Amino acid sequence: MIGYRQICALFAVLLLAVVMPGQLNGQEQTGEGEPAAEVPETALRIPKPDLQDLEQIRFVTDNDYPPFNYLDEEGELTGFNVDLARALCDELSVECSIRTVPWNRLLASLEEGEADAVVASLRVSENALKKADFTDSYYHTPARFVALKSSPIKAVTPEMLAGKKIGVVSKTAHEAYLRDFFDASSLVHFDSMTTAKTALRDGKVDMLFGDGVSLMFWLNGSDSNGCCEFRGGPFTESKYFGEGIGIVVRKGNRKLRDALNYGLFLLRSEGRFEELHLRYFPLSFF
Repeated sequence: MIGYRQICALFAVLLLAVVMPGQLNGQEQTGEGEPAAEVPETALRIPKPDLQDLEQIRFVTDNDYPPFNYLDEEGELTGFNVDLARALCDELSVECSIRTVPWNRLLASLEEGEADAVVASLRVSENALKKADFTDSYYHTPARFVALKSSPIKAVTPEMLAGKKIGVVSKTAHEAYLRDFFDASSLVHFDSMTTAKTALRDGKVDMLFGDGVSLMFWLNGSDSNGCCEFRGGPFTESKYFGEGIGIVVRKGNRKLRDALNYGLFLLRSEGRFEELHLRYFPLSFF
C-alpha cells in the first residue's frame, strides 16, 4: 500500500493540477485567479496593521484531517494547519493556543467567544461568509471524479457521462455543480460519502464526484482496497467550490483578520510558508 509520504506527494500533485490549464463549462477547469500560495500584487502593498493590543490568538481546529490537523502517534496535535497557526503567532509576536473541538462546534466556538480563530481547512464560500469572516485563502482544493479501475469511461465531459449514474452526497456544492453542468447524467444521492464510496465499489454507480482531497486519501488507503482511481478534472469553479481555504474569525473582527493576513504575507515573503508546505508535501504547488 502507498506510504504516507507518497500520499503527501500525490496530494501536492493534486494541488498542482489545480493551476494547470483546462477547459470550462463542465470539462476540466482551472478555477479563477492565481494559485493560493502566490503573493498577489496587492499583498506587496499591505500596510502593517495595528498590533499593539493583540497579545494572544486562541485557535481551534479539528483532530481528524491528516496531514492538515490530526493527532500523531504520541497523541500530540500536529499538521500543516497547526504549524501554520504557530508560525503566524511567531510572526506577529503574540502568544498562541491551539485546541481541538468537534467539527460541528468550530464556528460555534467563535460565536460563543471560546476561540478567536478557526484553522481547520474551512472553505471560503458565500454561505460561510454570512456567518463569519475569512482571511485570504492559503490553499485550494478541487472536486474530482472517481471511477472503478475497470471502468471503460476515460474522458469526463457532460457528453461522455450522459445517462451515466453519478454518485454524490446530497445538499452539497458537488451536487449543485452536477445539476448545472452534468444535467444529462443520472444523479444518485447519498446521505454520506461513506455510503457513496460503497456504492461505487459495489458497481451501483458509474462514477463518484466529491472533494478531491478526501477522495485521494481514500483511494490510497486500505478502505478502498485499490478499487478505484481519478478520472478527468480537476474542477475548481469558485461559484461552487469557494475561493479556497482560509482562517476563520468572528464576523466583523476586522482587526484580527487584517493581522492574520499580514502574518500570511510575511510568511510568504520570507519563504517560511514554502518551507512549511514542503514539510508536509514534498512537491511544491507554487
